[in-house]
Amino acid sequence: MRSPYWLLLVLGLVLAGLQYRLWVGDGSLAQATNLKQQIAQQRGENEQLLERNRVLMAEVLELKQGMETVEERAREELGMLKEGETLYQLAQ
Repeated sequence: MRSPYWLLLVLGLVLAGLQYRLWVGDGSLAQATNLKQQIAQQRGENEQLLERNRVLMAEVLELKQGMETVEERAREELGMLKEGETLYQLAQ
């Protein structure tokens, strides 16, 4: 008859293999934790981008609907004036 120690040795090796895979191998707990952190970071970045897109969409709608925004941009970015306006620059 075979010794029960061989059976314990085989079961111990199987258990060691499973533990290795759980802690170090592909799909390990460390890898799962790392992936969860990456997902959380990506979700935060996605939220920022969605907010930026909302702001840009509101700006586009405002530019399509009203001339006030176009005039404001022309004044601020291009230094344009309406007819009859005078520009005063103050030296500091």
